[in-house]
Amino acid sequence: MYYHRHNNQLLFHFTAAILILTGCTPEIQKPARVCPGKETVEQSLSILMSRSQSAVPLKANGQCRLLYYVQGKKHEENFPVKLWMNPPAEMCLQGDVAFDPRGIVLGSNENEFWLAIRLKEISSYWQGRWEQINYLDELMISPRLALEGLGIIAVGSDGNGNESWSLSKKEAFDVLTRRNDKASIIKKIYVYNCDYLIRKIQYFDIHRNSELTVELDKYEQVVEEFFVPRSIKITKYGESVEDLTSVTFSLTSVKSDSISSKQRNFLFTHPEPKGFKRVFVNVDGNWIEQKQD
Repeated sequence: MYYHRHNNQLLFHFTAAILILTGCTPEIQKPARVCPGKETVEQSLSILMSRSQSAVPLKANGQCRLLYYVQGKKHEENFPVKLWMNPPAEMCLQGDVAFDPRGIVLGSNENEFWLAIRLKEISSYWQGRWEQINYLDELMISPRLALEGLGIIAVGSDGNGNESWSLSKKEAFDVLTRRNDKASIIKKIYVYNCDYLIRKIQYFDIHRNSELTVELDKYEQVVEEFFVPRSIKITKYGESVEDLTSVTFSLTSVKSDSISSKQRNFLFTHPEPKGFKRVFVNVDGNWIEQKQD
């Protein structure tokens, strides 16, 4: 068993599905209107928390455009996706790739998360538990990016109160900045003041370089106080163009939908890792390959 960095990178290529060149981060498109923002970080976080708590079970269909590099070779995929979410932690995304309706399956429940890929060049399965993943590591490997992109924003303060969050202004945006216990910036949320919907989330590595950006647009109201973006673009930046990974979801339909117990058991329970060439389990933040029979 060993930690396989290359496969950890491949995992992100698909997970940021749900779902990215060192240097300047893309600027948010400047809004036509500027409105007053919130006065305190508590007010801002309260609104985001309230909207997350208003989330309802939903189903969505759409298209995914994936761009990534493997061993210097550029790959592009465009495939339909189906998405189910049962807040706050249950999610399942299925990508119809290479004539396989479950060619890519990304899922999570309250305790664990998983990713299964059945492609010609990648036949791998990953599984982990939330408590084994620290904040920075889980950015690369968990469906939390997809959950946050869909409106389930993690605004907890890890038991330190609101001291880990600060509020600043940038033109028409309130900018919420989160720091870890070492005062390093790990996350920024850009909220448009006129509708108080999130337009961009930035995640930072331990060196404070912008590592990941989630851009959100074309919001649709699902129920009162719960809005879901129909355009979700996740971009990963690296040291060269060959480190670039970009995943864009264009959701054509988003609607609230009840999920039966039978559906929950099927959608939000990890599949058995059978028929995959490689299987990885997360142990203390590292992906460890399991020996196959």
